[in-house]
Amino acid sequence: MQKKRFGSPLVQAAAVAVGVTTAALTGMSGAGAAVTAPANHGSSPSFTVTRIASGQRLTHSFTAAGSGQRHQEHLTSPDDITMLRGRLYVAFQNGVGPQGQASTDGNRDSTVVEFTTGGREIRQWDLTGKCDGLTADPQAGIVVATINEDANSSLDTVTPAARPGHQIGHYAYSEPLPHHGGTDAISVYHGQLLVSASAPGTSGAAAPNPAYPAVYAVALHGRTHVAAVRPLFYDEASATVANTGATAGKTVKLALTDPDSNEIVPSTAPRFGGDFMLTSQGDKEQIYVRHAGARRQSLAVLRLSQSVDDTAWVTGPGRIFTTDNSQDYVDTVTGSFRPGAAFVAVTPCDASNAPATCPAPPAFPANYLGQLNMSTGHISKVTLSGPSLQPQGMIFAPGW
Repeated sequence: MQKKRFGSPLVQAAAVAVGVTTAALTGMSGAGAAVTAPANHGSSPSFTVTRIASGQRLTHSFTAAGSGQRHQEHLTSPDDITMLRGRLYVAFQNGVGPQGQASTDGNRDSTVVEFTTGGREIRQWDLTGKCDGLTADPQAGIVVATINEDANSSLDTVTPAARPGHQIGHYAYSEPLPHHGGTDAISVYHGQLLVSASAPGTSGAAAPNPAYPAVYAVALHGRTHVAAVRPLFYDEASATVANTGATAGKTVKLALTDPDSNEIVPSTAPRFGGDFMLTSQGDKEQIYVRHAGARRQSLAVLRLSQSVDDTAWVTGPGRIFTTDNSQDYVDTVTGSFRPGAAFVAVTPCDASNAPATCPAPPAFPANYLGQLNMSTGHISKVTLSGPSLQPQGMIFAPGW
């Protein structure tokens, strides 16, 4: 990856404070170019689901809110997932509310668990609040977690190689977040920490709102434990329509109400290679940002046929690691992956038009694994063998 810096003091501070990688992804394709996506697999692809870990076989201890007593409970609701130096890291939310509210048994902690790729637990860390975003920086050797997706948000780092008692770093944001919400997914892009500005308008005017950032660039200052924020782009920014068809290439104004997951598109992807991507889950849109943070930054919007959470791009032989939030499992999906294919965790019940009682099949079924056509935005359901899978967090691991 090519090293690149964008002159912003905030970006430079991020690289110095946490040592995040500044390597640029190469082989970028034009965000607005119409590229034919790889054809979907046939009607009976050989994809297999294997359960490698269960929250019901793991426990953590906590002090219940309002009491001084210690309790023990099983881990529940695995959500985001990342990899660092050959190990998996999974955030279990344990029933904590989106603003950090205690669960029904008084627990206020999410638990980040380190696993082998075979699903054996190595160790765990409790983080106060609901951990909704998780990523890793291999260069710095840290895992970064965002806390509380709707409000009262903060950010934590975990340094697995540090000595016990010094592995967790807690950061408060430098100002009240101007989108009046919380934070969700996080990615490392060209030396920047880019964080989704989730649940806009929780404590303010409703979204969409032209004054609300959709994504923040965040710099971590280790001495003060402050996370400085600046907007990357806004909920009503201009973007180019990326879907093929009559409106392809047209400039439109976004109207985002649900910034959620985000990822870096691999440089080998047939379209948007090297871009930063934000999914606006309820709006059924993905925003692809080329040259994010630079003066020549540009946005393209791909409208989707379904609401989705995480996206995983195939870069070669490997497997998908995914969390099943509703069933408390960590799973793998293996099979004949085609390089360039984009797989998504489809979340029909998180669409803005979903009914109050959901799942409500056939129109609004439970989560399922889908394959995304990156030219049309159409999502097709992937045929799987093995245990049932309702994916949420998801990554593709090459070579495993």
